Amino acid sequence: MQDQPTQRSFPVEGMTCASCVIGVERALSSVPGVGHVRVNLADHSATVVLDRPVADELLRNAVRSAGYDLVITDVMDLMEALERAHTVRLQKIRRRFIIAATLSLPLVVVAMLLPHGTFNQWLQFLLVTPVILGTGSPFFRNAWRQARHGQANMDSLVALSTAAAFLYSTYRLFFDHDVHAHMHYESAAVVITFVWLGRYLEARAKSSTGGAIRKLMGMRPDRVLRVAHNGQPEEAPIAQVLPGDVLLVRTGERVAVDGTVIEGRAAVDGSMFSGEPLPVERLPGAHVLAGMVVLQGTLRIRATQVGAGTYLSRVAQAVQEAQGSRAPVQLLVDRVARRFVPVVLVIATAAALAWSAFGGAHGAERGMQAFITVLIIACPCALGLATPTAIMAGIGKGAEQGILIRGADSLERAHRITAVVLDKTGTLTEGRPTVVDRWTDLTHNELATLAAIEQRSTHPLARALMSALPDPAGAAPIDAVTEVPGEGMQATINGAVWLVGNRRALESGGVRIDREHGLQERAWQELGRTTVWLAANGRVRGLFALEDMLRPSAPSAIAALKATGVAVYMQTGDGARVARRVAAAAGIEHVRAEVSPRDKAAFVQGLRDRGAVVAMVGDGVNDAAALAAADVSFAMGQGSDVAMGVAHITVLAGDLAALPQAVKLSRRTMRTIRQNLFWAFVYNVISIPVAAGLLQPSLGFTLDPMWAGLAMAFSSVSVVLNSLRLRLG
Repeated sequence: MQDQPTQRSFPVEGMTCASCVIGVERALSSVPGVGHVRVNLADHSATVVLDRPVADELLRNAVRSAGYDLVITDVMDLMEALERAHTVRLQKIRRRFIIAATLSLPLVVVAMLLPHGTFNQWLQFLLVTPVILGTGSPFFRNAWRQARHGQANMDSLVALSTAAAFLYSTYRLFFDHDVHAHMHYESAAVVITFVWLGRYLEARAKSSTGGAIRKLMGMRPDRVLRVAHNGQPEEAPIAQVLPGDVLLVRTGERVAVDGTVIEGRAAVDGSMFSGEPLPVERLPGAHVLAGMVVLQGTLRIRATQVGAGTYLSRVAQAVQEAQGSRAPVQLLVDRVARRFVPVVLVIATAAALAWSAFGGAHGAERGMQAFITVLIIACPCALGLATPTAIMAGIGKGAEQGILIRGADSLERAHRITAVVLDKTGTLTEGRPTVVDRWTDLTHNELATLAAIEQRSTHPLARALMSALPDPAGAAPIDAVTEVPGEGMQATINGAVWLVGNRRALESGGVRIDREHGLQERAWQELGRTTVWLAANGRVRGLFALEDMLRPSAPSAIAALKATGVAVYMQTGDGARVARRVAAAAGIEHVRAEVSPRDKAAFVQGLRDRGAVVAMVGDGVNDAAALAAADVSFAMGQGSDVAMGVAHITVLAGDLAALPQAVKLSRRTMRTIRQNLFWAFVYNVISIPVAAGLLQPSLGFTLDPMWAGLAMAFSSVSVVLNSLRLRLG
C-alpha cells in the first residue's frame, strides 16, 4: 500500500531575498521523499509535500547545509509558531538597528565636518568597528555560509560592500598614514544601519499582511469554562479541551470549539459563517462553531471538533496556505533572482577594474567607490517581495470579507474572468425553500416513508420537503435508495419502485404524466414555484410546490458584475418558467433550464472553447462537475462539502455580493503585483549603472555609497507598502 502524500509547514530563519527562497527550495527538494516545495519570503515559511514519511531533522539538516535554518516546533498551530518567530525576528532587527544608528550618527558627523586629521580618522575607526563586527556580523556569517555552498544572496552583497569599504579605509589608516585620505568608514556604517532600518520597516509592514489570520484566530478564546464530573465549571486552557468535553459559554463569550448544544438557549451571532446579520437562536441539538458569540443566554456545549479540527481553524489554515502559494507570474521573478547576485558581482568588479584602468590619478579610489556602491544599491529583496506580499495582502483582504481563496493561481485567474455562470437553487436563491402547496393521495405512513427517502439526500429541496412531512419513524422498510444528480431519488420499498424528484426523473422512469398534473405544475411555475413529483409503481401519487426566495443581494451583485464587463448566465435543473422568473428578478438575460449536471459542465466547457474565461458559481453536489470544468469556480459557503472541495474560491457567508468583490480584489492584486515588479526591475535597471559611475564622465555625478544604502532600503519598503494598500480598499 502506497503512502498518501502529506503536507508539512515550518518557519524558516535566515532568508533575506529572492535568492534565499531559491536556495531553501533547492535544499528541501534534494531530500528523498520530498515531492513539492513552496517557500514564502513574505512570512518566512516553507511548505513541503512529502510522498512518504520524512524525519523533520532530515529536512532541517538540508536547510542548514544551504545556510539557513528550519524551525522544528511542537506547537500544533503553525500560525502561532510563525507569529512567535516573527516577533523574535522583529525584536532582534530593532535592537541591531538602534545600536547601529547610535554609533553611525556621530561617525557621520565626524566624517562630514572633520574628515581629515589622524585623531579624526582613528575616532572613525573606533566608532565603525562595533558596527561592522557587532551589528553587521549576521551579514558576514550568512555570506560565509552561502559562499561555502557556492551561493550568494543579499547578505553576500551587503557583506562584500561593507567589508570592502572597511578594509580599504583601514589599510589607508594603518599603512598610508595620509591625514587627507578619504575614508569610507561612514559609508560602511550607514549602509548597515539603513539595511537594518529597511528590514525593520519591511518586517513591520509584512506583519500587517498576516492580519487576516490573526483576526480569524483572535475569534477563538484562549481559555474556556469546562464542566467537571461534579457538574461544576472550571477554567481550563483551550489546548486541554478534548472532543466529548462539555463547555459552558455565557453571555458575551465566544464559543471555543465546534460542538452541539446539550442544554440552554441563547441568541448567537454567527454572521462570519452564515452571513445573517441578525442573531440566531440556538436550542439543544443545534450545532455551533468556534468563533460564534453568545449575545444573550447561556449554553452548555459538547465539543465535537477542537483545536486544528474546528471549522474556524481549517479556514485560517486554508488562508495561510493560500497566502504562501506561488502565482504563475512568480516564475519570471525566480528566473531573474537565480542569476541576479552573480550578475551584480560581475558588474561591480567590471566597474572597479574599468575605473582603476581608465580613471586617471584617482582611478583606484573611484573604482573602489563604484564597487562598493553597486553592491550596496543592488536589491533582489524588492523582486523577492513583489509577488508574495501582494498575494498575502490580497488573500488576507478576501478572508476578512468572507472570501476564502485557495491559492495564488486562483487569485491570478480571477482577474481575467469574462463570463460567470450561476446555479439557481442555493446560489441565486436563499437555498431554504419551503413547501407552499401540495397534492397527494398518500396515507400518513406513506408520507413518513417519503420522508425516510428524502432523509438520504442533502439537496435543499429534499430538506425542505422533509420539514413538511411526518416523522420518518413510521416509515416502511426501504430496500434500496439511489440518488440521481440533477433528477432526484429512486427507492425500492416492498418491491415497489418509488421515484421522487423533477419531471425528468419520472419520465426517465417511464411514468406517464396526466394532463391535469401537467397543468398544475405549469400554474405553479407561473408563480415561480418548483414542483417536486412523486410516483410509485408507475403512477403519480403526489405533487409538492416549493418556493425559494431570491437572495436580497442578487440583483445588485449581478449589476456589479455586468458593470465590470462580465457576461452573466444562469442554468438550473428547474423548469423553464421558474428559471425565467428567477432570472428576470435577478437581472439575468441568459438562462438555461432543465439541464443535467453533465449539461452544466458541457456548457461551461463550451464557453471556454469559445475563448471566454469562465467562473462557475454553485453550492451542490450536482454543480461539482461544472465547478471542476470552469477556469475559476466559486462555492457558496453554506453548500455541500463536495462543491467546496472542488471550488477555487469559497464564499463563506454565501453572499452573492462577494462575487464582484472577488473579481475586483483579483484585479487590484494583479495590478499591485505588476506595479511592484515594474518598480523592482526599473529600480535596478536605473540604479546599478548610476552606481557604477556611468553618469560621471558626462554629468560629473557620482553616487555616494551612503545614499545607495538608503535607496536600497527604500526599494524594499516601498514594495511592501504598495502591497499593503490592498488592505485599505
